[in-house]
Amino acid sequence: MRIGITGATGLIGRAFSKLATASGHEVVAYSRRNTPTKNTTQTLRMPADAPHKLPETRLDALVHLAGEPLTGLWTASKRERIWKSRVDLTEALMDHVKSWSPTNRPPVVLGGSGIGFYGSRGDSVLDETSPRGSGFLADLCGQWEAAAHRASAWDARIIHLRTSMVLAREGGAYPLMRQAFRCGMGGRLGSGRQWMSWIHVDDEAAMILWALENSSLQGPLNLCSPAPELNSNFTRKLAHSLHRPAFMHAPAFALRLLLRGMADEMLLCSQKAVPGTAGQEGYHFAFPTLEGALADLR
Repeated sequence: MRIGITGATGLIGRAFSKLATASGHEVVAYSRRNTPTKNTTQTLRMPADAPHKLPETRLDALVHLAGEPLTGLWTASKRERIWKSRVDLTEALMDHVKSWSPTNRPPVVLGGSGIGFYGSRGDSVLDETSPRGSGFLADLCGQWEAAAHRASAWDARIIHLRTSMVLAREGGAYPLMRQAFRCGMGGRLGSGRQWMSWIHVDDEAAMILWALENSSLQGPLNLCSPAPELNSNFTRKLAHSLHRPAFMHAPAFALRLLLRGMADEMLLCSQKAVPGTAGQEGYHFAFPTLEGALADLR
């Protein structure tokens, strides 16, 4: 297949591009840079002032992962950038691709989203049938998915990639956590009773490709391992894998003071998301347990 991808230089984009090309697919990266994107077949440059205007080419699928990073203080301007880079950009991008020749429009669109869709839900088990929660991230993901659904205008098969925390050596949260624990600063966040859903980067990339190649799949897809962990257990297992103590404790009030809304929606929220669709459809996880994932990343 000829697969177009936005966000190809991000953590997930890099892993997916590498796997897809190794699996024999052509990968067309859309980038604002002039230099070729690593692990792709071709790089097409987007206009710097109009990133939604992808250069037209024939595609069998479009994987749309671009977006402002969620990390950082959630000031009003940061929230605006997050929203515009996901919801507004996706709306404009889908409308632009609709204007392409019918023979070039991708019949499959996989759009970024996240388990933030579910909001903070305590001990409730969250699969793809669970309703949307409340909060900034829940609203963001809901509108992000609605924007991607504009691809139904040309009858595309649409998959919403509800990604959990991705564990990888090359980026994301894991290198930061590893450094903190190695410096003796590791510990639970808040009460430690909040559920954390996670996925190894290899399974993240493999699930996206699996969903793309599986013509029976459409709609939301939880990209997470089948074994979510309480924050206290996650902390203990990470400390054990690094042979470091985990006696530090970040109180909830301190996290809220330092990080504002990001603390409640990303660090203290409880999301026990599980891969319901992947389990039903027979996806085989390379790293189903946290112990195995951490051993691989150590």
